[in-house]
Amino acid sequence: MKKKAESVPAKPNIILELIQYDEKDFSSFDQLTVHELLTKYNSSLVNWVNLDGLEDRAIIEKIGEHFSLHSLLIEDITCDHQPKVEEYENYLFFTLKMLYRIEDNKIDYEQISFVLGRDYLLSFQEKEGDLFGPLRDRLRLDQGRVRKKRADYLLYRLIDIIVDNYYVVLDSIGQQIEDIEDEIYKDSSSEQFRKIQHLKKELIYLRKALFPLRDAMSKLIKDESGFIDSSNARFFSDIYNHVAHLIDSLDTYRDLTSGLMDIYINTLNTRMNEVMKVLTVISTIFIPLTFLVGVYGMNFDFMPELHWKFGYALVWGLMLLMVVGMIRYFKYKKWF
Repeated sequence: MKKKAESVPAKPNIILELIQYDEKDFSSFDQLTVHELLTKYNSSLVNWVNLDGLEDRAIIEKIGEHFSLHSLLIEDITCDHQPKVEEYENYLFFTLKMLYRIEDNKIDYEQISFVLGRDYLLSFQEKEGDLFGPLRDRLRLDQGRVRKKRADYLLYRLIDIIVDNYYVVLDSIGQQIEDIEDEIYKDSSSEQFRKIQHLKKELIYLRKALFPLRDAMSKLIKDESGFIDSSNARFFSDIYNHVAHLIDSLDTYRDLTSGLMDIYINTLNTRMNEVMKVLTVISTIFIPLTFLVGVYGMNFDFMPELHWKFGYALVWGLMLLMVVGMIRYFKYKKWF
């Protein structure tokens, strides 16, 4: 488990980590100053330098100075960017979004940047914590082929873990769509409308993260700088296929979300029509009753029924008969 660095230059929310390995050896350090970390760098091993927290630019610049990183690359690391890949003379730069699913069905995300060299991989994260715990364990226990490969394969594994978690996020969105649809059929309200709008915003963000990522992976596959070993190119091609599949799924969820809005509006219209139908039936029933009481509410002296002792009962009976007859007729017509 990573701990916060105790170095004087680092701020409390900055975490530095160094993992070194080859097929035989493995070592991990997470309580080093920047100077100690860079001193332990060993070009005969694969060096994975991970930094959590981008608030202290001085630390990033010191790492950049050691690895001769371009000043524009430092800017890309510390600023928010769409996924992209850039080739430099001595290293390869790759940045993308890492997504999490957190409480209240909201997506938490951060930008993560990688710098791939011949014998090292630098990773820069905005927040503490990541998805790479199981991979660290596999490295430590020498499980799989990671320890037998170079830094480019490590880059593939890290990107693959991030992209695989996109499936988890999309599955969660799919479940949200099903839940909202059920809620709409039970009781459509402004709360469902708010959830639909929130879903649309999340899908727009995912679109902005996935489409540039597909282009970046395409460029990475075609890399001719030599940083990606030809034997590992097929692994990156597999990630490209995953991203393409995610984009297809994303388009499907966008259509389903638009369908949710249609269902919501149709449900509201249907309920409004039901209300209007009930009110219309009630109004229709009272129209002849109003006419009847209006007739007998006229102030004429010579109205025979006014002085008949059964006149009051007759009017009530006539009104009840009219109500029952109209209700039976409406039911026969299946108007309600």
